[in-house]
Amino acid sequence: MEHCHCEERYESHELVECIANALDARDPYTGNHSRRVSDMACMLCRYLGLSEQETQTIHIAAHLHDIGKIGIPDAILCKPGRLDDREWGIMKDHPKIGAEILCTSPHFAEIGKIIQHHHERYDGKGYPNSSELDYIPLGARIIAVCDSIDAMASARAYRKALPLDTCRSEIEKNIGTMYDPQIAMTALTHWDELTAMYREENENSYKISIDIVP
Repeated sequence: MEHCHCEERYESHELVECIANALDARDPYTGNHSRRVSDMACMLCRYLGLSEQETQTIHIAAHLHDIGKIGIPDAILCKPGRLDDREWGIMKDHPKIGAEILCTSPHFAEIGKIIQHHHERYDGKGYPNSSELDYIPLGARIIAVCDSIDAMASARAYRKALPLDTCRSEIEKNIGTMYDPQIAMTALTHWDELTAMYREENENSYKISIDIVP
C-alpha cells in the first residue's frame, strides 16, 4: 500500500514525522501507530471531499495525535498489560498534554486543538473534557475513527490484533455514540481501501512464517 502523500503545508512536516517516530520508538507496543493513523486520516479526508489545506492540517495532527504521551511515565506507557483505574486516569491526560505542548506555538495552535479532542466522543462522553459535538473539531472526529481502527487491528501486549471483520463491526456498532455518523459511514464505505495495510501485513507475516518452516 502506498502511503498518502499530501502536498506540504508546513516546512516543518519532516520534523513532525521525526517527532512522531520518536514517540513510536518509546512505546514498543505502538510501533508505526502514528504513521498508520495519519495515512488513514489522509485517505478519509479525501473520501470526505475536504480541501487540500484541511487535509494537510488533519494529516499532521494525526501524526502528532499521541504526542502528549511524552508526558506519561514509562511505567504506565510501557506497561505489559492492561492499565488499572489509577493508571488509566493518568493516561487519559495525554490529549491535554499534547495540546499544551503544541499550543505554545501559534503555528501549531489549530493542530493542538484537534489533538486535545481526538478522544472525545460524538455523544459527549469522551475525554479529557467530555466535550459536546459543537466543540469537537472535524479533524478530531476523523482521527477518532482512524485511531480506533488501528487500536483494534494492531496487536497489544495483552491481546492479539482483532480480525478486520470484528473491527468493522465495532465501528458500525458505535456510530452516533462514539463516532460521527458521516465520518464512520464514509470509513465503512471505503473499508477495504482504508484497511488494506493490515491485510498486506498479515499476508507478509504468513509468507515469512511459511518461508522459515524447515
